[in-house]
Amino acid sequence: MKHLSLDPQPNHARGPDGRRRTAEEPTLPAHRPSRLPGQAVGTPESSEPPGLPEQTRPAPGPTGLERFNALPADEAERALLACCGSHHWARRVAAHRPYPDLGSLLAAADEAAYDLTPGDVAEALACESLTLLPDGAYSAAHTALSAAHAAYESRFGHVFVICLDDTAPDEALDQVLAGIRSRWANDPDEERILTAEELRRLARGRLTRSFSPAGSDCAIS
Repeated sequence: MKHLSLDPQPNHARGPDGRRRTAEEPTLPAHRPSRLPGQAVGTPESSEPPGLPEQTRPAPGPTGLERFNALPADEAERALLACCGSHHWARRVAAHRPYPDLGSLLAAADEAAYDLTPGDVAEALACESLTLLPDGAYSAAHTALSAAHAAYESRFGHVFVICLDDTAPDEALDQVLAGIRSRWANDPDEERILTAEELRRLARGRLTRSFSPAGSDCAIS
């Protein structure tokens, strides 16, 4: 009867190739996870504790109109003077703050413009500049426009103003020259009324652009 020789070392003491481990070959702890090179292993320290609240988006900052409503009276008037040079108009519009929306501001600006006196109109006109031609306009166009402006100012004593918000840039010169020609025959009182209307439209457009993302005229910051 053959006697079976018992292996003095248990199976877990053998290496992957089946040979016995020596005392110099330490065994890895059974609880350590194995991974491939470059493969991350999750640990308790890297996991988020449950129940954390979701991050909320930061509250939006104040709008241009909200900042305008909060300005001191003198700063609000200075901002408005960039839209219309009448101090009476600027004080009146600033005094009716706060405005809930742009439409309310434009309505107040229109109402104040309708009440401009001849002195208010003259003050606002002194702040207006000549109509600029688009970049690249030929020299003859500049000559024609300068001559038309000079003739108008000689007749009425103030600069010619016209709102070109709805006019394409390449049509601006023709619109200005046509406006000067059509208004040349007006008497001074009639022309003052038309000029006040153009100032109202200019102020309205500048106010509108100041509250749009790309607005730069009459910027209220």
